[in-house]
Amino acid sequence: MTLLPAPPVGGHALPLARDLARHGDRTALLTADGELSYRELATRVEETARRLGPERRLVLLPGANTTGALVVHLAALSAGHTVLLVPGDHPEAIASLITAYDPDIVIQPRDGDEWRIEERRPASAHALHPDLALLLSTSGSTGSPKLVRLSYENLQANAQSIATYLGIRDTDRAATTLPMHYCYGLSVIHSHLLRGAGLVLTGLSVADACFWDLFRTAGGTALAGVPYTFDLLDRVGFADMELPRLRYVTQAGGRLAPERVAHYAELGQRRGWDLFVMYGQTEATARMAYLPPALAAEHPAAIGVPVPGGSFRLEPAEEASDGVGELVYTGPNVMLGYAHTPDDLALGRTVDALHTGDLARRTEAGLYEIVGRRSHFLKILGLRVDPQRIEALLERHGLNALCTGDDERIALAVVHRPGWDERRIRRRVVDEYGLPAHALHVHLLPELPRLATGKPDYRAVRALSDRAEQPPAGGDGTPDDLWALYARILDRPDVTPDSSFVSLGGDSLSYVEMSLHLEQRLGRLPSNWHTTPIRELEQRAAPRRGGRWRRSVETSVALRAVAIVCVVGSHIRLFDIRGGAHLLLAVAGFNFARFLLASAERRERTRRTARSIARIAFPTMAWTAFALLISDDYDLSNVFLLHNALWPEVMGTGIHLWFVEALVYILLTLTALLAIPAVHRLERHFPYGLPVAVAGLGLLTRYELVGLPARAQITDAVTVFWLFALGWAAARSRTVPHRLLVTATALATVPGFFPGEPRRELFVMAGFCLLVWFPTLPSARRINQVAGLLAGSSLAIYLTHWQVFPLFDGVSEPLALVVSLVFGIGYAAGVNWLLHRVSALRTSRRRVTGNAGEPCHMPRPSPAVQ
Repeated sequence: MTLLPAPPVGGHALPLARDLARHGDRTALLTADGELSYRELATRVEETARRLGPERRLVLLPGANTTGALVVHLAALSAGHTVLLVPGDHPEAIASLITAYDPDIVIQPRDGDEWRIEERRPASAHALHPDLALLLSTSGSTGSPKLVRLSYENLQANAQSIATYLGIRDTDRAATTLPMHYCYGLSVIHSHLLRGAGLVLTGLSVADACFWDLFRTAGGTALAGVPYTFDLLDRVGFADMELPRLRYVTQAGGRLAPERVAHYAELGQRRGWDLFVMYGQTEATARMAYLPPALAAEHPAAIGVPVPGGSFRLEPAEEASDGVGELVYTGPNVMLGYAHTPDDLALGRTVDALHTGDLARRTEAGLYEIVGRRSHFLKILGLRVDPQRIEALLERHGLNALCTGDDERIALAVVHRPGWDERRIRRRVVDEYGLPAHALHVHLLPELPRLATGKPDYRAVRALSDRAEQPPAGGDGTPDDLWALYARILDRPDVTPDSSFVSLGGDSLSYVEMSLHLEQRLGRLPSNWHTTPIRELEQRAAPRRGGRWRRSVETSVALRAVAIVCVVGSHIRLFDIRGGAHLLLAVAGFNFARFLLASAERRERTRRTARSIARIAFPTMAWTAFALLISDDYDLSNVFLLHNALWPEVMGTGIHLWFVEALVYILLTLTALLAIPAVHRLERHFPYGLPVAVAGLGLLTRYELVGLPARAQITDAVTVFWLFALGWAAARSRTVPHRLLVTATALATVPGFFPGEPRRELFVMAGFCLLVWFPTLPSARRINQVAGLLAGSSLAIYLTHWQVFPLFDGVSEPLALVVSLVFGIGYAAGVNWLLHRVSALRTSRRRVTGNAGEPCHMPRPSPAVQ
């Protein structure tokens, strides 16, 4: 039975939220967990509205692209409450706005998709204007007390306008590619619900292969994106994707370069979908203009025409040339006004026309075109400078840039391009605008800093110049301290607040060192800290309690530490716990997926893996060459890592390095395969299915089902490959069935691999199960430090212990173990020091010579296992 909506508590409500049931059994929401019809959604909305109570109140809701958050949002608006919608992934912003506006109800997320309603008082402490429906942060001011006041009419009119010019049908299904708390993302939700269309509700990025699996399964017809979204689409091979139901792609949230607009417009024409370029602001509830798809290829620089129900005019601006003026918009979606304090919530309409701050002109074709930004002008030593014009200047030279600053300096962040160094970029801008060179700070980056919405993060660009002038404070867990830490450990001078460990080229070696330092500063870390931007990591880290906090250690780190101790101890015959090297192969596969495959770009993956192979091979070859001089353990085949390839059936001391050779062979093979565009796309589309299939192929050689020459089975790359592939599949397991399949495969195939050694098989199986099911293990600070040293040095320990322990095992086997471990740790430290020195010399040489043809940074290679 469908509940009838209760009368609005304040006399006003949002019609599109109250009329959900009229769409009946049509599908409203499609998620990874299933579908929800409009009738079912309406029932849940009404039940939640009744729980919000009979008194009109201010409801703070952390936005999230989940069913629970959407139900609360619609329930509050359908019942006539005022919603303060805040970014759910920014705890600091939530705390700041709770303090500033003292909401009557705070919605608290719980496990899964559950939400708890925290009633702070039975009646509102605020005078809420009857028209006030929604409060949103202005673009770029997340967490600021300055909010945009939107009415129920604003929301309904904006949704109706968008649905009209997009021609939304009840058969459409739009993906939530943008955050719900962002006005653009929210407008996608409202406009499609208005027409009874379906929402593919997800928080996944378009860079995630799982997103495209869901989009295809759901029959997605619409995508929305900001300019950065289109960068990601390029990286994942969107142009080659088969999306038969896709009808339209929308773009807003910042200017997309005209050549990119033309490219996507032409791509849409070839593939059967339309590109809608749009223009808007939070103050206009989202949209003010759109460019009809038929005109996009011919007029890619235009924002188009006003949306239905709206109109533009150009007002004279002192700094504008003839035919250019400030763009002013009027329409039913113009905000009521701003709110700076709770007292402003009682205000009615204080704004009738929206002065956008953008300078525009009207073309001969009747289309509006933005030519600059009035409020962004800087005045450097009396010279008026428009940062947008600097961005456009560099864009004409093929450079992606963000420009901001104040009246003393200009901060310029530029994506590095071969042939352009800091000096050349500075000279080009200085010559064009007559600026003093010392006032222009140029920062070369691998990618531009972005907000969570994908919009440019100009605050982060300014921070780059701030840090260049003032050394960061250390040791207290502040953002500056974290930037310095990342820069030091990863040897990256281009760290920004939006950088993450993975985006900076972090590897399994530096992962251990970084996690220990971060835990010391921030307390217990989230499991996905390595992919979390620095700005969010500092906010999300667990608070310390009384100077102490519960510690944990990454399971992969613990396994590497335990496995290498067991390898060395067993070779010394201090104890007999074998299987460590084979477990390390599974961990290597696990880290291969986490770090080397983290980039969605094929060439970047290939570069990372090639450097990883070099990072493993060269220290091995150097040590083996040294060992060849002082002993007869090895020959030249070992030095060049060819022993197993040339004489796989020969045992003896030459087999000592089988693990390293097998790992290098496996990585070389996978690098070559994944460098093939078709295989790369296959991995992006099936991140779990591909490694499972590869593991299946590996089992053919594990069980000798294909004819091969005589081989030393348990130490040969061909016959141990399936363990690496299972580790890869374990890292890509996202659901319980995925993990169950991987675990069952390991438990079924490890037995019998080591004939007559059940304890060895049990050790490998137990370690693999821990890797699959337990991301972290309880630990203590000292244990973490020891585990970090051992895990980070595991490759070096493995290499050197063969020559070290024989010198001491006749005296004392425990002493031989300790000395072998310590010597390996020292060798690893020496290799790392040498790499840092080489990198520093390269950087110094580039600064002295100004070598324009050399990349600004070569990311550190990423060893799959150390």
